[in-house]
Amino acid sequence: MTPTSHATVLGVLISGSGSNLQALMDGCASGYIPGRVALVISNKDEAFGLQRAAGAGIPTQVIRHREFPDRESFDRAMDQALREAGVELVCLAGFMRVLSPWFVGQWKGRLLNIHPALLPAFPGLHVQQQALDAGVRFSGATVHFVDEGLDTGPIVAQAVVPILPGDDAPTLAARILKQEHRLYPLAARLFCQGRLSLQAGRAVVEGGAWDGQAALINPEN
Repeated sequence: MTPTSHATVLGVLISGSGSNLQALMDGCASGYIPGRVALVISNKDEAFGLQRAAGAGIPTQVIRHREFPDRESFDRAMDQALREAGVELVCLAGFMRVLSPWFVGQWKGRLLNIHPALLPAFPGLHVQQQALDAGVRFSGATVHFVDEGLDTGPIVAQAVVPILPGDDAPTLAARILKQEHRLYPLAARLFCQGRLSLQAGRAVVEGGAWDGQAALINPEN
């Protein structure tokens, strides 16, 4: 892919507070992400992210999954709304629904998710507690393309945080969340710049800065 000056149109799916939505909106507003959020969809009326979007003048829509007979029919309603808004990149930001293979197929290579662990380790839910129970020294966040599996799609970018003595799931989650707010705008920026693509089942980043000597050690001594 080649860099482009086109402002990519983003659609964001949420179920809750929308802090990663806020990071994406801020990135677009500042020009860091060469794109704009055109629509925010929630499956829950009470999602605070809807207020965030409305406060920024971004259209919102609530599509209640319980009103549909099955997962695919719900996904088709979301797909229609996204297409009507001209969306080119869909970002899942705390969207607590498993997408149907049909929806994933429609948006293949244009569907991102952020997960609060270093995939492929610790997919699913309660991932901070999973990391603590496993005794690992690092955790972090992962942005990946979505595929038909659960947190199994090609990895785009990762951020690493240390696990400290005395950490519990909430303190580790808070440390990871700070990095999520940096990582997700970065991944969206790469896509909107035309530097990120899905090729032969792998996420390819063109022109990335790679440091072959980089290493993190925890504890350091």
